[in-house]
Amino acid sequence: MTEQPTLEPLDETTFTRVLCVVAHPDDLEYGAAAAVDRWVRAGKTVTYLLVTRGEAGIDTVPPSEAAALREQEERDGAARVGVEVVEFLDGFHDGVVEHGLPLRRAIAREIRIRRPDLLVTMTYADRFSGGAVNQADHRAVGLAVVDARADAGNRWIFPELVDEGHEPWQVARILVCADPEPTHFVDVSDHFDAAVASLSAHDAYLTALGPDYPKPAELLGQMLGGPAEVVGVAYSLTGRLVG
Repeated sequence: MTEQPTLEPLDETTFTRVLCVVAHPDDLEYGAAAAVDRWVRAGKTVTYLLVTRGEAGIDTVPPSEAAALREQEERDGAARVGVEVVEFLDGFHDGVVEHGLPLRRAIAREIRIRRPDLLVTMTYADRFSGGAVNQADHRAVGLAVVDARADAGNRWIFPELVDEGHEPWQVARILVCADPEPTHFVDVSDHFDAAVASLSAHDAYLTALGPDYPKPAELLGQMLGGPAEVVGVAYSLTGRLVG
């Protein structure tokens, strides 16, 4: 029998501004949006930063068309959990994102602009919490977020950011979602419907996955319901807190 992890509730009194950084449109909608809805309703400021526009994500739609389509679906999904600011980086492409200085610099710049107390990203482990193999872009971006957190707090790394007027900013913690070694959870029992609505906004993307792909409510029920059994709530988002 697999031993269940001991999870602590995330202390939500320690942050008021959240920056969520992921690789693709829809990454946050697979669970994290439920916590976003909770935080926004509690008066916290949440901003999304997408490294790519997910242009390679729909096999039947050319990237030049898919980029605009998926960008709009992400904005629609974010709006359904109260997020008004959704930014997309330029110069990084779906499926071929590489960890390196350009990505670290771009994320560090956004951290200094938004000045969050908490960063949210996806795991950079080779497998998700459920055991599925993690995708390359997710790994590159997740690790870059960890590195950019340190970069953003050091004025001598990327000094050109200071020249641009972006003073250093130190983020206290990072919540790494879908991590195979979670440490904390967020009770999202009252925010499940909002999470389903947010994921459902990605209609073109989900439709392209075929009729056998689970519906948003079914999929999120599995993703948020399974971990919740460990902590005794209906639905929960779990993650590894780095801080």
